[in-house]
Amino acid sequence: MSVHIDITGLRPEEIAVVPSPLAELGMALHALSEPGHHPGLQGWVTGVTARLDPHLADRMCEADFLWRSTFSDLFLPFAGVPGGSTLPGGTLAEELDLLDKLSDEQFVDAALEFTCAVGYGSCGPTALSDPEVRRRALDLAAARGPQQLRFSRRLLGDPPSIRAWLRQFLQDCDEAFFAEAWSRLRHQLAADARLKTDLFRRKGMSEALAAVSPAITLDEAAARITVDKLGGDDGTSTGDGGLLLVPTSLGWPHLMVLHRHGWQPVLHYPVGSPELAAPAKLEQLALRMTALSHPVRMRMCRNLARSAYTTGELAQVHGMTAPEISRHLAVLKKAGLLTTRRRGRYVLHQLDVTVVARLGSEFLEGILR
Repeated sequence: MSVHIDITGLRPEEIAVVPSPLAELGMALHALSEPGHHPGLQGWVTGVTARLDPHLADRMCEADFLWRSTFSDLFLPFAGVPGGSTLPGGTLAEELDLLDKLSDEQFVDAALEFTCAVGYGSCGPTALSDPEVRRRALDLAAARGPQQLRFSRRLLGDPPSIRAWLRQFLQDCDEAFFAEAWSRLRHQLAADARLKTDLFRRKGMSEALAAVSPAITLDEAAARITVDKLGGDDGTSTGDGGLLLVPTSLGWPHLMVLHRHGWQPVLHYPVGSPELAAPAKLEQLALRMTALSHPVRMRMCRNLARSAYTTGELAQVHGMTAPEISRHLAVLKKAGLLTTRRRGRYVLHQLDVTVVARLGSEFLEGILR
């Protein structure tokens, strides 16, 4: 349940922390489409939605699968420019120019990423060049509804027209609501980028990555960065290029890793977020939820939430043997759900209600990360 980045040979000067206006526009579109993911942005979302031109709102629905349930790599086009050293542009116009530098194959594959899901982590056939990949992409698009199927057919049939459509749409969004938001957000993002850059220089990569997110760890011996995210074990490598970190103000709780084959690795991380200082790792979260799913342990928790109990007391209350209760207590303790203290020759167990109370928010943060 993680994404790995092989950083063998990566030099300190090849690490860059840079804000991206296009990436932030992508997060703005996501927040407008999925306000439930971002309760802290409810006021902003309500204000933008209320004054949004109906025609633009309709266009926003035409390709919302690029930013609603996922976040397309098209919003990070600098990572796809050959050479692995291109940085985000200072303005949205500059980044749209970088989007134009992607080949049709890159553009189409990135746009169909979550429809086709072929070749993301490896070099494989593309939907433009391979009839079977194209057929599969259209079949999957059809399963997601007629709107996505229409868009996918247009994309595969005439990539330049869709590229022009997307560029004009993003420019219209900038004029309608994003330019105003970016004028406020860019200062916060630039300040965070300076802070993280200073940490990389003064404290080293391990401390700097920990400051970016507790979900990111560095194994210096293995020259590998690991990002704790739900999903299969995926990986990428900096290779001959660098590593980019892009802060987002609108993106919490989403911590994203661009690990597309042939693209520069990017860590897209939230700043100024209300997330816990040390959120549970996904493995620990799964352990806790499994521990609480057993009916016996759930009944035990009812007692342990109210008072501290010894093993013998719990055995008597639940009509079980002490060894059976001990095994259940061991599962709860391993999951970090119990506190224990000694009183004379007795050991008292009690449910850590603070940890249990955080499970809902940790689960939501974990699956949305």
